[in-house]
Amino acid sequence: MPEPMSWPADIIRHLLEPLDSDQTVVDLPPCDPTTLHSFYKLGQSFCDGFSTCSANDVDTFLDLAYTKMSSMSQADSYCWRRLYTDACILRSLANLLDTTSVNESVASESIAKLDRAIIIAGAPGIGRLELIHNIIQQIQSQYLASHNPFQLNPSNKRFSSISSIDKFISGTFKGNVPYINPPSLTLFQRLWCNRPFILRGHILHWPALSEHPWSSIDYLRTIAGPGRVVPVEIGQDYRLDDWKPDIISWDSFLSSLYSSSRPGCQESHDVLYLAQHNLMMQFPALRDDIVLPDYIFASLPPPSTYLEYQPPKNDDQLVLNAWLGPQDTVSPAHTDPYFNCYAQVVGRKTVWLAPPDMTPFMYPFTVTSSDIADRSHNPAANIVNPSLSNTSRVDVFPCSAEAESASRGEFPAFWETTPKYALCATLEPGDMLFFPPGWWHAMRSEDVSFSVSMWF
Repeated sequence: MPEPMSWPADIIRHLLEPLDSDQTVVDLPPCDPTTLHSFYKLGQSFCDGFSTCSANDVDTFLDLAYTKMSSMSQADSYCWRRLYTDACILRSLANLLDTTSVNESVASESIAKLDRAIIIAGAPGIGRLELIHNIIQQIQSQYLASHNPFQLNPSNKRFSSISSIDKFISGTFKGNVPYINPPSLTLFQRLWCNRPFILRGHILHWPALSEHPWSSIDYLRTIAGPGRVVPVEIGQDYRLDDWKPDIISWDSFLSSLYSSSRPGCQESHDVLYLAQHNLMMQFPALRDDIVLPDYIFASLPPPSTYLEYQPPKNDDQLVLNAWLGPQDTVSPAHTDPYFNCYAQVVGRKTVWLAPPDMTPFMYPFTVTSSDIADRSHNPAANIVNPSLSNTSRVDVFPCSAEAESASRGEFPAFWETTPKYALCATLEPGDMLFFPPGWWHAMRSEDVSFSVSMWF
């Protein structure tokens, strides 16, 4: 039997140390002691010698943890998310213990398993996220052909801006979101925190728009390295039956976006949208490319139109998410429970907003709508109301006069009332949009679009 490689075995021992403690059982309710002990014994078997059987046994713990955490709130599922994370790490390292079978495919599979710990479970536990990043870098450097260090030059492949074919201008496009000069923090708190506004060019100083351009497919590949996977939404609209989530290769996703952005592209592709995902957690270099605006630290009170507001319950009271998709990607009109600073980094995006008091006219899905339980992961999902009940059935971006006419017949109260109070604008790269919690908003990408939402 081959000797176990030293560094994977050493990491497994490090991973198991906290499990060999009575305190761990106290810290990780409701995981039962038997489950934790069995996982610990399984991990020990890898240190004693590689076994294909024991490697496959890890999948039992992955399935158990996934089933448990999928049926609980994020707060209540900590134990199972932690177990899922540790099982992903163990399964990844198990693939590397048999030195005779490690090739590029096995190495990529190990990296994908580690990415899933971040994507699906959030990699909870002290030091777990950093450990995952370190293991990924070790696997990439040892087994995969890494990309050369990024150098900014004219030959970099970039997403192209496509001049949109003239689009139907809907009757929903009435008022304009105001463009203002950046207010002081005091003026923001006193006057502007309860209404939408746009700061033109407010994030042009971000590295993401200069020396580390997110418009460059070469840069985005370099900072991730080979073998990475990301979550995407497949389908034009998460309200439709053909919508589904998936996890795919980062390289493949970028290639699809690059191809779709080329002038004259006639190829037909599934619509792939990386939506509401903390890509900065998965690829830490991206976090260094953005600068948080002062407004997110304003400690704002609940607006009079959304008294149930509470800031995010994580330590930072901040949720960062990336949104990356092709031209014509649409997020239907929906509400979120947080204040939002929405930064447009790459491409143009049209936004539509309506105030919270338009809710009676927005025809939201009811809590009894079919298969809501299966659609909790969507671009409008949130921990307060993770279902279609925060999403409108009205298409605020109808594609033709005929589509608008049909919508007017189906949703008359919306068309009679909401357009008079709705606001619209097209964000350019470098713009930042602010809007309060409870506001209805929809988005449509006019090019390949890369955005960052900052919920606070």
